[in-house]
Amino acid sequence: MRPVLLLLTLFRVITGDQQSVTVDLISDFLLKLNAPTKINAHICWPKEEQIALLKRLSSSNFGCRIGNFNNISYSTPAEHQLFLLDLSCKGSEKILNKASELNLFNQPFRWLMWGVMDRSILDNFYIRLDSRVFIVEKTETDAYRIESPYKVTENSLEYSMNHVAEWNRIGGFSVYRELSYSRNRSNLMGLNINISYVVTNKDTMNHLEDYRNKHIDPISKLNWFIMKHLISVLNATSTPLFQPSWGYRDVNDSTKFTGMIGDLQSGKAEFGGTALFFTIDRIDVIEYIAPSVPTFMKFIFRAPPLSYVSNVFTLPFDTYVWYSCFGLVPLIFVVVYVIVVWEWKDPVFKEKVGEMHANCISPLRPSFIDVLVMELGAITQQGTDTEPKSNAGRIATVFAFIACMFLYTSYSANIVAILQSTTESIKTLDDLLNSRISLGVEDIVYAHYYFKTAEEPVRKAIYQQKIAPKGQKPNFMTIEDGMSRVQKGFFAFHVEVSNGYKVVADTFQENEKCSLKEIAFINLVEPWVSIKRASPYKEIVKVGLRKILESGIQRREINQLYTKKPVCHSKGSNFDSASILDCYAAFLIFGAGLAVSFLCLTFEILLHRKFKRLMSSNVVLNYELPNDDELAKSSVY
Repeated sequence: MRPVLLLLTLFRVITGDQQSVTVDLISDFLLKLNAPTKINAHICWPKEEQIALLKRLSSSNFGCRIGNFNNISYSTPAEHQLFLLDLSCKGSEKILNKASELNLFNQPFRWLMWGVMDRSILDNFYIRLDSRVFIVEKTETDAYRIESPYKVTENSLEYSMNHVAEWNRIGGFSVYRELSYSRNRSNLMGLNINISYVVTNKDTMNHLEDYRNKHIDPISKLNWFIMKHLISVLNATSTPLFQPSWGYRDVNDSTKFTGMIGDLQSGKAEFGGTALFFTIDRIDVIEYIAPSVPTFMKFIFRAPPLSYVSNVFTLPFDTYVWYSCFGLVPLIFVVVYVIVVWEWKDPVFKEKVGEMHANCISPLRPSFIDVLVMELGAITQQGTDTEPKSNAGRIATVFAFIACMFLYTSYSANIVAILQSTTESIKTLDDLLNSRISLGVEDIVYAHYYFKTAEEPVRKAIYQQKIAPKGQKPNFMTIEDGMSRVQKGFFAFHVEVSNGYKVVADTFQENEKCSLKEIAFINLVEPWVSIKRASPYKEIVKVGLRKILESGIQRREINQLYTKKPVCHSKGSNFDSASILDCYAAFLIFGAGLAVSFLCLTFEILLHRKFKRLMSSNVVLNYELPNDDELAKSSVY
């Protein structure tokens, strides 16, 4: 009996010592992880050993709860949860099965397992590439090795192992390598991955890599190169899938999407090969992982000339100069008129003028009309056929002509520059809606979607009034047609800006590039590359794309495929003929003057006829009514 008790006591001491070592290992490992942690322990230790574990973890500021082997429960947040599992305990396999059903081997949960069991049991579980499962094994030298198993894909026959650490009771960790997915698990060992691309033009399939027709599906061509580099970084292979659209909610089933997003949602594809914009309805279906290219869709148009919004003939001078001019004109008029009146009223000066200037320019008469005509001649630099003859009058006339000359020169110089200038008044969608500029949109699938679903009042009005008016064909057209109309002026074309500028660079004259303006219709951030939701490859793909960006490869492909806004090199040096719109005010003044002259002519004709009739009636009366002497003579005879 005594030997049996001795053996039991010895076994308990050895077991307790082993569990004490395990407690030390767990505590040291959790400190190495250096992350907020809430522990859920599934162990079959004696009470005193469980208490020892709780005390040790509590002293290191780790909360721990002891669970059973019938179910798994944990608190929130999930990122803080770590499960401890003694594989030598009865019921550990049940915990593993339950964890697999609840996807607890996936991110962000962590596991630390130890103990003796049939390791082939683990082969039945899919511990994903993005998992953090750690297994402790005792080595022949009484040290402990910590490894992290994972499967590249669910169908993998065996696990790959990451050697994380080696630990012994005396020295603690002799080796510790922090687990990094991008460093330790980025080799997919030739795994074939389905990648879905969007191709809106069938001809794109023939030019994915030859840089031809760069303005057609440029974002798909760019991401084709990026995905090729990514697949090389991950040591994988790929199978491309092509869709005609990015994907929108199915009209027959609102829970499903069409196009590329539909491929990701259904699991047909792992990666979205063509970058896409953020929208609220897509966030629950896919995950955005990395930016692709800073490209946007905008209205491109040539800014109208200033005459489109203003009378260019009033722009050369500011308000105070005009006030000064309007004050100078009556001042000159009054001074000259007073001098001329004096000249004609002074009898001595009048006689002297008649003798000295009989064969010269006629003297200016003291008439409002004559003085006004002389002043208009000075303002327009046309001269005059009459002038004052006194020294005072000549001085006033000379200074009037000099002042008007400077004003005329300044006005003429400014008007030339203004006729070549464009307006900056069209800056918002509301300005565009209320302008006389026609609108068009590139005929591409996402443009139809965004314009038709616009709910904001101004955007909705733009679509209903200028893009697709009732009873008319919607203004959706090719890039070539749209940019050709932009070149002619008074037309704004909604297009992906790089595609539009490619046509601008090929077809526009240098002076036509200087007036190009942009207005955004859709307020979206730059497009991002997407991946299937809850994909195990999310982290390594994200890091791989970041490496491609930082290495300059992505920038090189962007520069090859995307066209920047052309630089204006000839602003102010180009020649444009003045249009009817530019001369509208001049023709208006001419027309108004012509109308006034005809009114005056009509009035003069009517007045002349009236005077003529009055004169005729006076002659008749004088003829029919002889005077008294004539009557007396006639009575004598």
